[in-house]
Amino acid sequence: MNRIFFRFFMLVMLSITAATFVIYFTMSRLFGDPLEDIARRQASAQIFLIEQYVDAAPTDEWLTRLNRAREVSDTRYDLVTLARARTFLPATSLGALERGEVVLDVGNKSFYRRVDLTGERYIGSDDEVIHARNLPIDIGLALQMEAVRYVIVALALLAPIALWSRAHWQGLQTLSRVADEFGAGKLSARARMRSSRSIYPLAERIDLMADRIEQLLVSQKNLLHSVSHELRTPIARLEFALELLHDRADDPALRARIAAMEGDVTELNSLVNELLGMARLDSEQALPMQSVDLGVLLRTVESGLPPGAQRLALDCPDGLGRVKADPRLLKRALSNLLRNAQKYAAQDIRLSARSDGSRITIAVEDDGPGIPEDERERIFEPFYRLDRSRDRATGGFGLGLSIARKAVLLHGGTLAVEASPLGGARFVVTLPQG
Repeated sequence: MNRIFFRFFMLVMLSITAATFVIYFTMSRLFGDPLEDIARRQASAQIFLIEQYVDAAPTDEWLTRLNRAREVSDTRYDLVTLARARTFLPATSLGALERGEVVLDVGNKSFYRRVDLTGERYIGSDDEVIHARNLPIDIGLALQMEAVRYVIVALALLAPIALWSRAHWQGLQTLSRVADEFGAGKLSARARMRSSRSIYPLAERIDLMADRIEQLLVSQKNLLHSVSHELRTPIARLEFALELLHDRADDPALRARIAAMEGDVTELNSLVNELLGMARLDSEQALPMQSVDLGVLLRTVESGLPPGAQRLALDCPDGLGRVKADPRLLKRALSNLLRNAQKYAAQDIRLSARSDGSRITIAVEDDGPGIPEDERERIFEPFYRLDRSRDRATGGFGLGLSIARKAVLLHGGTLAVEASPLGGARFVVTLPQG
């Protein structure tokens, strides 16, 4: 946010600077160089002395009056040839010199003016130029005055812009805070700005959007809870009825059919439990954190895993450290990753953990078919499965990985998948150590 207003401030300053140069060059082009006008005003007494005193003398007294001006003035007046004067002046000033005008050399604090255009003052006067030096020209002071003038103008512009920007900045800071809180799960976060604020229309729309999102999420959670809980009752009835039928059935084919129905009911019951677990994770605001020895927790997860045909290798060094976690939820996440590895591993599964002092990395790897790179994010979506043809024995419901990622995110960590050196998939959990 600060970067936005810093860039805006720099843009305003650059615009004012550019405007200053544009004004200067435009005025120079239309009305002449402003610095030369200032210098001409500062040298006006010397110019007046030449034009109104020396030039007003009769022809035979012109040099006499010029010598008197030399005596009473600190300015030095010399006569130089026209050809020499041309070498000192830029090409743009030569025309004015030829016309007999006073031509200023601001940098050298001097001016040039032809003595006579027709040669009437004395012999050769049409080929000579008055060179006045040591004029009381102080461009530095003039530049300071111009700089002060432009600074005052800039401040006059920047003051209201700063006040206007400050109000915007405060409003945007409020919206940024609301967005952070809302994204962190605090669905009641709102801007609630006064209608007089400059960004009130934007804040009002964001609040309306947040209201709508909150209503949709609450409705979704309520629906999920209601449906899941309501399903438990008919599922329990079905289980009881199927158990009675199974005990009374004499036909082996009927018993097999009832057993298949019982499997379907068990699957439905597991799905309801998974949905309730998802709903609970979505509604979690703050976990009951406690300091957990990660090595002990990983061994507990390993021992609680159902037996399988694959070999499970645990690579967990002693003194791995502790993490702030909800043990139940973190165990659930790691158990889901291991169960997923059991489904697809051919022979080997590896559970490893490492610490770099600030973060702990836990990896679950298998030697199964792996996961295509373009599918590695989608597998964490609820109900998404790579192979739609898998049956329930291997495919599951597509909720285990989604639950695992949500649980890890609630602990301030990350869960990603990559290729494993074993040949299959490698799920990497990263948690802050503490």
